[in-house]
Parts: sequence; structure tokens; C-alpha cells
Amino acid sequence: MNRVFRFFAVLTLVALPTLAAAASWNIDPDHSSTGFKVRHLMVSNVKGSFGKVQGAVTIDDKDITKSSVSVTVDTASIDTGVAKRDTHLRSPDFLDVGKYPTMTFVSTKVAKNGSNGLKVTGNLTLHGITRPIVLDVEGPSGESKDPWGNMRRGASATAKIDRKDFGLTWNKALETGGVVVGEDINIIIEVEMIKAAAK
Repeated sequence: MNRVFRFFAVLTLVALPTLAAAASWNIDPDHSSTGFKVRHLMVSNVKGSFGKVQGAVTIDDKDITKSSVSVTVDTASIDTGVAKRDTHLRSPDFLDVGKYPTMTFVSTKVAKNGSNGLKVTGNLTLHGITRPIVLDVEGPSGESKDPWGNMRRGASATAKIDRKDFGLTWNKALETGGVVVGEDINIIIEVEMIKAAAK
């Protein structure tokens, strides 16, 4: 009986670090942003962002490839700094926020990319269409305690999508050639996370 007890005691001690390695983090919407950049009139880039982002991240520091992320973005929170343009982007010509109030990203695979980077593959659902995309991630950073006792981490990510893949096809041709809005959307994400209370 003592041998059996010792065996399970050792097994528990070995397993505990593995169980403790994965931690849950909540995205801090006040210190996170989902931005984008798109070509306009073939001569310049227009930048914008979505002001309302929420989500959860699981980070496994013992095996980072077992980490995961799930994010929801309020499409009506789009902001390019020009009210008239934002109204058009919210309309059925583009995001159609009345019909598709959110876009989501749910990871399906996490792979290491260099010494401080990740390739995070996942499904992006935008405008009612779901497609796989890959995020190039820098981080996550180490843990840092803020003045209020919260543990925080951060990460940056970029990706490129073709808006036509998500049914965002509105455009107008230019007399000089080309179109009003480019097809490639460059995505720029900055995330700050707060460690969730242990369950």
C-alpha cells in the first residue's frame, strides 16, 4: 500500500508543473487595438482601427504550441477619423454591421517562429464568411505587475487578407486606371492582457 501511495504522490508532483504552466488571460480592451491599412485611390494608405475588442488567451509557457486565443471585435466600432467614411464602411457596401455586428478570430494552431515569435493560425469570421488566416506574432512578453496588483503580458501581431475573400467587393474604377479601394488589407494588432483569477 505504501508503494502505491508513494507512486501516486510522485505522479502528482510531476504533473503539477504541467498543470500550472497554462494560464488564462483576458484581453484588456482599454490597452489593446485592432488596426488596419488599405490602399486608397492607388496613391496612399488609409488607416483605421476598431475600438471595441474583447477576448481570452491561454498561454502555456512549458509548451507554447498548446496556447490558444479567441477574440471578438465589434465591427460598428470602426474608426478611420472621418465620420462620413466610417458611416460608409458600416453600410452594406462594406461591413454591413447591422447584419454582421461582430468579427471573430479563433486559433487552431500555434507554432514557434524564431526566438521570440509565433505563427498563429486560426479562423477569421468576417462579413458572415469564415477563412483561415495566419498571424505573425511578436511575443508574448514576460509577466509584469501593474500598480494595482494585476499581472500583465503583451503581444503584437500582423496579417494580410484579401477583402474579396470575405465578400467585401465594393469598388469603383478610376479614369486613370486602378480602383478606389485596394483589395489587400494589412492588419496590425496590439494586445495587452490581464491574468485571470485562478479557478
